[in-house]
Amino acid sequence: MAGPASDYHHGDMDIHEQVATFHAVMAASKWGSLCIAVGLVFFVTWFCTAAGFPAALISALILAAVGGFVLRSKPAAH
Repeated sequence: MAGPASDYHHGDMDIHEQVATFHAVMAASKWGSLCIAVGLVFFVTWFCTAAGFPAALISALILAAVGGFVLRSKPAAH
C-alpha cells in the first residue's frame, strides 16, 4: 500500500510564536480592562456624584492598586 499522502506529522509544528501572541493578547486585554474600569470609576465618581474630585481620585487609585495586585503575573506553577 501507499504511504501517507503528505509529510505532515501531528504535533511537530513549532508553536512558540502563537503562544507568545496569545499571552500578549491576554495581557493587553486584562490590563486594558483595568485601565477602562479605573477611568470609569474616576469619571463617574467625579461627575455623577456629589463626592467631587478628591474622592474620585482616591477611589480610582484604590481600584488601580487592588487591580494591579490581583492582575500581576504569578510565578509559573511548574
